Amino acid sequence: MLTAERAHLERAADCLAEMRTAASGIIDAGVDAWASERLGVARAERLRSLAADPHVPAFFGRIDSPEEAFHIGRRHVRDAAGDAVVIDWRAPLSGAFYQASTADPRGLVRRRRFGFAGGELTSYEDELLASGPAAEGPGGLLLAEIERPRSGPMRDIVATIQPDQDDIVRAPLSESICVQGAPGTGKTAVGLHRAAYLLYTHAGQLARSGVLVIGPNRAFLRYIEQVLPTLGEVDVEQTTLDGLTGRVPVRAEDPPELAVLKGDGRMAEVLRRALWGAIAKPADSIQVPLAGRRYRVPVERLKRYVDDLRRGARAEDQPAVHYAAGRERLAMRVAEDARRQKENAGGSPTDAETRRTGRSAEVKAFLDEVWPARDAAGLVAALLTDRGLLARAARGILAEGEQEALLWRAPSRSVRTAPWTEADAVLVDEVAGLLERTPGYGHIVLDEAQDLSPMQCRAVARRLAAGSLTVLGDLAQATSPWASADWTDTLAGLGRPDAAVRPLTRGYRVPGEVLDYANRLLPVIAPGLAPATAVRREPGSLSVRPVAGFAGPLAEVVVTLAAAPGSIGVVCADAAVEDTVQVLREAGLDVTALTDDGSSATPVSVVPATLVKGLEFDAVVVVDPAAIAAAEPRGLQRLYVVLTRAVSTLVVLHRGDLPEPLAA
Repeated sequence: MLTAERAHLERAADCLAEMRTAASGIIDAGVDAWASERLGVARAERLRSLAADPHVPAFFGRIDSPEEAFHIGRRHVRDAAGDAVVIDWRAPLSGAFYQASTADPRGLVRRRRFGFAGGELTSYEDELLASGPAAEGPGGLLLAEIERPRSGPMRDIVATIQPDQDDIVRAPLSESICVQGAPGTGKTAVGLHRAAYLLYTHAGQLARSGVLVIGPNRAFLRYIEQVLPTLGEVDVEQTTLDGLTGRVPVRAEDPPELAVLKGDGRMAEVLRRALWGAIAKPADSIQVPLAGRRYRVPVERLKRYVDDLRRGARAEDQPAVHYAAGRERLAMRVAEDARRQKENAGGSPTDAETRRTGRSAEVKAFLDEVWPARDAAGLVAALLTDRGLLARAARGILAEGEQEALLWRAPSRSVRTAPWTEADAVLVDEVAGLLERTPGYGHIVLDEAQDLSPMQCRAVARRLAAGSLTVLGDLAQATSPWASADWTDTLAGLGRPDAAVRPLTRGYRVPGEVLDYANRLLPVIAPGLAPATAVRREPGSLSVRPVAGFAGPLAEVVVTLAAAPGSIGVVCADAAVEDTVQVLREAGLDVTALTDDGSSATPVSVVPATLVKGLEFDAVVVVDPAAIAAAEPRGLQRLYVVLTRAVSTLVVLHRGDLPEPLAA
């Protein structure tokens, strides 16, 4: 049987190579330049999707019904006759591979999983679905795949998706979902696989509107960047919140209390008032040129035009008329007024002449006086430097003390050199969304959403348009100063208050001993949240060691761990990163510090606690947990994140000053 399966694997590889050759040979018919360009793009996309990775086998499973058998893989493979050799995991037929059980076989008699080493098929394991109750827990090959060392970037989990995860992955495109996922439950992978599933199932629709993945930092994006390409999806945009709203150069940092104020949803109304409050009532009639004559537009009609357009901008969430579009429409209404006057006098002005009137110096001067052109960064800079402007915009919304806190202490001479912070950049993005329509996506995957401020939520919602959303997060891992105790406010801020919250509490990656230890913090940091339960236990996976000093014991532990394959993350408080790197280098270890861009080319990475969210390592060494907990207001939540990054081994080095729940 193993020989037959190896032969099928070789056949699948040959067929995939033939498909790639066929895609390379697509000839340009030369109909026109546009068609040629689109054909070239389609051919390039097809070739990239068919790129063969020698370390990724063509299939990972098989399903057998009484009549026939199908191999399941990461992409569809067909032979020269067009018959299926491998079925794409996202196809409806493949759903039974993930959902079938002895209680509900889904028409199957057998599910087969394969084991590989270096791309070579080495073993297989069968589950007989019609032969009575199955043993509890995952099988040997499934466990081996889950526990496989995680050196390098995140891999797909397409071979190990479990029924509760598959329910989320295959949810309809029209459905927005919030995944409340405990550590190790695979919520990030589930979100990425849902994106891949939707791109496969709704290829035409999402090819036009696009899919966006938003992560918490660049290190996280580098960690996940190969998951979707491995699944054949190469055109998904991935960015961070800062990248999404990066309209100004960030060069300063707000203290937590000021960041909370700038992230408050009330700031949206303050900004709206500051922008639309600049519009003035016309004070006099104007004369505009049209086809060689001048026509007077009375002040009463000018006032009505302005008032009508302002009322059109008062929709509850997204303005029906954006500010810049309103300025353009006002110009055309003035021009159309002159056109009607000429037509009433027997003339017949052309559309081109009317458009020239709307662009005339007289109309532009009127607009500059009544509906001035605004720049998003310039408006926010003015608001944060002009006490009077801020007072008018914030009247009845922000207290005087809050207004005073917002003002820049040392205003810059220019917008470019202003002391912009990340929270300021979000405010600039808000104004940009008021000025002009923000392009939207068909689907957005938003990870670590528990840390978003209300204003950041609005930035995501603007890009959602009529699309759907996959929200990923864990309230217990909320470390930002505006974190809430439930998902209600976040989902409302994202414009999807009715999104279903799907809990994932079954941990596949983190050993039970490690989860149990971290879960001691839950009654303090998230009392209403159900703790995660692990599918596997690994005696010896947890070691909590009191030490007199960190240097010697740390080097000893890392040297021992480095003897085994896999990645090692040494996590410490941000302020201790430099000293920790030095200690390990003096011990002869090849080690670098992980930075925000994710660059760390060594097997051992020293990771600042604030960057570890979303990452995982085979072995994690936590240095001085008390210092991590004391470094920020929500330090215990940060420590919970740190303690749940290990796939195989967690070593905690402390000086006897553990937080109380961990010291029990």
